[in-house]
Amino acid sequence: MPSYTVTVATGTQWFAGTDDYIYVSLEGTAGCSERHLLDKPFYNDFERGAIDSYDVTVAEDLGEIQLLKIEKRKYWVHDDWYLKYITVKTPVGDYLEFPCYRWITEDKEIVLRDGRAKLHRDDKTQILKQHRRKELEQRQKMYRWKEWHPGFPLSIDANCHSDLPRDIQFDSEKGVDFVLNYSKAMENLYVNRFMHMFQSSWSDFADFEKIFVRISNTISEYVMQHWQEDFMFGYQFLNGCNPVMIKRCRELPKKLPVTTDMVECSLERNLTLEEEIKQGNIFLVDYELLDGVDANKTDPCTLQYLSAPICLLYKNMENKIVPIAIQINQTPGPDNPIFLPSDDKYDWLLAKIWVRSSDFHMHQTVTHLLRTHLISEVFGIAMFRQLPAVHPLFKLLVPHVRFTIAINTKAREQLICECGLFDKANATGGGGHVQMVQRAMKELTYSSLCFPTEIKAKGMDSKEDIPYYYYRDDGIKVWEAIKSFMMDVIDIYYKSDEVVCEDIELQAFVKDVYVYGMNGNKSSGFPKTIKTREKLSEYLTVAIFTASAQHAAVNFGQYDWCSWIPNSPPTMRQPPPTKKGTVTIEHIVESLPDRGRSCWHLGAVWALSQFQENELFLGMYPDEHFVEKPVKQAMMKFCKDLDEIVSVITERNKNKKLPYYYLSPNRIPNSVAV
Repeated sequence: MPSYTVTVATGTQWFAGTDDYIYVSLEGTAGCSERHLLDKPFYNDFERGAIDSYDVTVAEDLGEIQLLKIEKRKYWVHDDWYLKYITVKTPVGDYLEFPCYRWITEDKEIVLRDGRAKLHRDDKTQILKQHRRKELEQRQKMYRWKEWHPGFPLSIDANCHSDLPRDIQFDSEKGVDFVLNYSKAMENLYVNRFMHMFQSSWSDFADFEKIFVRISNTISEYVMQHWQEDFMFGYQFLNGCNPVMIKRCRELPKKLPVTTDMVECSLERNLTLEEEIKQGNIFLVDYELLDGVDANKTDPCTLQYLSAPICLLYKNMENKIVPIAIQINQTPGPDNPIFLPSDDKYDWLLAKIWVRSSDFHMHQTVTHLLRTHLISEVFGIAMFRQLPAVHPLFKLLVPHVRFTIAINTKAREQLICECGLFDKANATGGGGHVQMVQRAMKELTYSSLCFPTEIKAKGMDSKEDIPYYYYRDDGIKVWEAIKSFMMDVIDIYYKSDEVVCEDIELQAFVKDVYVYGMNGNKSSGFPKTIKTREKLSEYLTVAIFTASAQHAAVNFGQYDWCSWIPNSPPTMRQPPPTKKGTVTIEHIVESLPDRGRSCWHLGAVWALSQFQENELFLGMYPDEHFVEKPVKQAMMKFCKDLDEIVSVITERNKNKKLPYYYLSPNRIPNSVAV
């Protein structure tokens, strides 16, 4: 009688094993096996990390195995089980791999296909077509779209982390509890003793050092020492944790009436301001989106303030970017002076602090929350709803949405919700952050997520003109490596543009992103369909780059650049100055966050800057969803390309006082998970 050897691999995460009864049945082109209990006498089957083999004997050969069914039935209490994969050795010695990498909960059954990736057009038999359809029908019931706030990208229909499908939950919810993590961070940073001092101001700048931890982190300490310098202020627009705001100034906006006379002492080439603009030496950062956003009013004991500054910057003869003019609000007038480096020291310093505070709000809410977290969640939900597990694009994308929906759900539950942690220390808490996302969504475009396109659109693409823009240089290298990998995989499964057009599951995925993620906004430029292999490679690169590299660039530098409170104030407690010559050091300290809010802020940026336990970095694919040799070779080539980028970045960073490593592939997690 024919015998099949079935080998079962249980996951290594906590509580992955099970004591429940596990049954297997095989379905082939020539028949189906009986349901077979997988059990060895006097042996504890399916322990965490175990690989167990069993013989399944059948009456007649089953032909080519098409499906494998796994059933779990309760032994004593419900016992979830994480199944990594199953391999089947046929009577003729062939090996088939059935990837799973899913939790099987309660008394459930799942049906697996072998690991060879297949497009919809490749399935010829009714049984495989039906399996494909049923899987998507089940997933669409589990992964439902929901509007969290009007104007936001739609998100998962779940009120809390425990409502999510088990497969996308964190292994340990405790590890991503924001309240617990922030409290733990403040305890580790020894700032708990200041927590009761809400509303209590610091004495002076040096007083902030009481909560500043001098860990072996060259950047945060360097920031503390040099934050008042114009060079450090300008450098952060290129390589800080929000390096996306700066653009080349082609024409001076009318709302910023700066003249040559005002900035003449800052211009080093004996040219007028207009001539400097024509030569490409003037840059602009405009926080217009903040204009009119409501400041946090959740604490009646503390007034908080927002501004919408415009900052003019200059590339000096040393190719350094430095500020030459700041207008703290959008509308020019006698009560909204233009501050200059030639002004009184504290006037100029406070103007720069207002810009840094505004930059913090734009970074947290738009650059970080919207443009990485929420956009990656859209791709993740659409993937689960429209791409079956056998689809090559599902296999390609699934490592890059790992825990993304879970972390966002947890954020909506604890962090950015009404009365959440975001309200405690941030001037955009209490609803301002919601207004910002709603405004930013109206301006969000597909092309702005295409890294090289966006860099060029801002006029920041020339390495000769702007030699120290490491965010650009490293980002383009990583973008090109990802896109090359996408093309290699696409070439395996899509032999022509016609195959792309005919892939109904791919088109449904793209449509879901456009209709629900972008709310069907035509001006977003998000494609409704994809018709060429080139466009498909770009689209997939956008999804993966956003989830991995872009998030790494704007997330993991938060402690480096924001831990010194005066450099990135999360709130301001005094309104912006309306006249020059009135600012004192005491006024600046009174404007900066109080002791309690400073501690919350420090705990937040510390917690957000930490990698997940057992983090998977770009190019690491321990879950073998693909089994085909050509794809594995493409993965190896991708890893080699990434290693070369790591070497280039490591060499460049040697002996630098301000190394830039956020886009080094060995520090880029695969997905948004923190």
